[in-house]
Amino acid sequence: MPFDDLTQLHDDALLVLYANGDPGAARVLTTRLAPRVHAQAWRLLGDAAEAEAVTQDALLRLWKIAPEWRQGEAKVTTWLYRVTANLATDRLRRGKGRNIALDAIPEPEDDQPRPEDRMQEAARLAALNAALATLPDRQRQAVVLRHIEGLANPDIAAIMDLGVEAVESLIARGKRGLTAALAGQKETLGYRDDD
Repeated sequence: MPFDDLTQLHDDALLVLYANGDPGAARVLTTRLAPRVHAQAWRLLGDAAEAEAVTQDALLRLWKIAPEWRQGEAKVTTWLYRVTANLATDRLRRGKGRNIALDAIPEPEDDQPRPEDRMQEAARLAALNAALATLPDRQRQAVVLRHIEGLANPDIAAIMDLGVEAVESLIARGKRGLTAALAGQKETLGYRDDD
């Protein structure tokens, strides 16, 4: 099947095609999903190298289960977010990804924003990441999936193997924790009362 035709297919159809020997389906699925998996892993771990390792491991697991994948039972993205969260949690439990200095996180290279705007945004991101790091793992995972990844609560519940009410509770407690962790930093982070 031509590459352009493959890009129109749903994730589960691509996974089945890959399982049946179509390498183009794997390329399309990797292009589509790897950035999302990496972003989730990076936000949970705070380390680009660790996030890359988790991304590779999560995608390898996806390719391994491809022959047994049953279309319609679960969304590929839900399964992949759950695997990514579990892999990141395992790494955190082993002590990796927690001791990264915030100054070690590189600023994004972009010619568009002014340097002071980039510095301000980096300070805000560092403050958010530091505040996220203060939350218990489950709260951080729920907040990241909801407010950064933009997933719906039922999808988060499936990823975290919880009920929707438990997810809502985790998100609410996580937001309160973030508010407390960021209290008093409004002026330092460049926010005004009208922001």
